[in-house]
Amino acid sequence: MTDSELDAVYTHLCKTMTHLGEANGPLFLARFALLAIERIGDAQTCVGLIDAASENVSAAAPK
Repeated sequence: MTDSELDAVYTHLCKTMTHLGEANGPLFLARFALLAIERIGDAQTCVGLIDAASENVSAAAPK
C-alpha cells in the first residue's frame, strides 16, 4: 500500500466513523477489527498488531 493509498483508506475510516456517530464508534471498531483479524488470518500477527495499537493509548487518553 502506498502512502497515498494509506491516507485515502484512513480518511475513509474517519469519515465512516463520523457518519456513524460517536455512540456507534466502539461497535464499528469492534466489527472492523474482527473482519480484519479474519482477513489477516494469522494469530501471531494479529496479537502483535493489537499490542502495537495499545501502546501509549492510556497515556494519550484524556484525564
